[in-house]
Amino acid sequence: MSDLAEVTTKGPWSTGEIEAFLERERSPLRLALNGRDGFPLLASLWFRYADGALWCATHRESLVAKRLAKDPRVAFEVSVNEPPYVGVRGQAAVECLPESGAHELEALLERYLGGTDSSLARWLLSRADAEVALRIRPKWLTAWDFSGRMPTR
Repeated sequence: MSDLAEVTTKGPWSTGEIEAFLERERSPLRLALNGRDGFPLLASLWFRYADGALWCATHRESLVAKRLAKDPRVAFEVSVNEPPYVGVRGQAAVECLPESGAHELEALLERYLGGTDSSLARWLLSRADAEVALRIRPKWLTAWDFSGRMPTR
């Protein structure tokens, strides 16, 4: 079932629990990539989890796409924004897949907006041919879960 079976994991969650979290969480993925000047850059991107990878989309002329073309090594985090804090972070390699950009954009619009009928969705789809899919394949993952020591709201 899991394509994460070969990935080194740490923390309180099993691989299955990590996958379940990534499948249900809708907070944006925070992607850290390597800048030209040696300092890290941070981007928040919509994502979905499928087949052992995190999938995002970005415009082919974006700084994210340009930097990943030069250096595909990244760190990432997916976490909730309200207590009790839980999440997953790790390091990964990214593949840029121009042929899958439009498909990935549509899948992300369905996941985050519930469809493609909004003005934002229509605008993004109007330039879908310039989108690049990002397949983020984790090398290692760590999860954290502060549910036992933090109150819920």
